[in-house]
Amino acid sequence: MNQHLTALQFRHSTLEKKIANENKRPLPNYLVLKQLKQKKLELKETIQLYLA
Repeated sequence: MNQHLTALQFRHSTLEKKIANENKRPLPNYLVLKQLKQKKLELKETIQLYLA
């Protein structure tokens, strides 16, 4: 279970970096941002379930 939690946290941080990179673009693609943020939120909720 610990490896799975670590993998989820890694994916979460990767999504944070992708969101930051997309926001740095001169014209961010808001559809992509919305999808990335939704995935990040889903991962956050899953991580919280493991920690509860």
